[in-house]
Amino acid sequence: VQLQASGGGLVQAGGSLRLSCEAFGRTFSRSRGIMGWFRQAPGKEREFVAAITWSGGNQHYTDSVKGRFTISRDNAKLTVDLQMNSLKPEDTAVYYCAAESRGRWTLSNIRDPSAYDSWGQGTQVTVSS
Repeated sequence: VQLQASGGGLVQAGGSLRLSCEAFGRTFSRSRGIMGWFRQAPGKEREFVAAITWSGGNQHYTDSVKGRFTISRDNAKLTVDLQMNSLKPEDTAVYYCAAESRGRWTLSNIRDPSAYDSWGQGTQVTVSS
């Protein structure tokens, strides 16, 4: 699976951005797979932000973005979006979309980057105070 992320940019605190990730390439398990967004700030480890199952659209979020970010998917277009509202300076990071395409994810590893087998190139999000 190849992933192409877009939509990053510079925004003031309290503003909004929408990230999009398009999946293309070989067929993957949309019945069991999951798509996620991660972020990595300078000097920090890559951290889980949100994930959504292709089947059923079940959403998962890290606590710091609950109520502010919304992940959604379009099964027909094979896209996964991350709507980010009420952005804070601490949201500044490079955001990566990721796919677990074999249906081997579990609730215990959904936040672990190593559980995902495909990654997009990353898009910069900068929130100014």
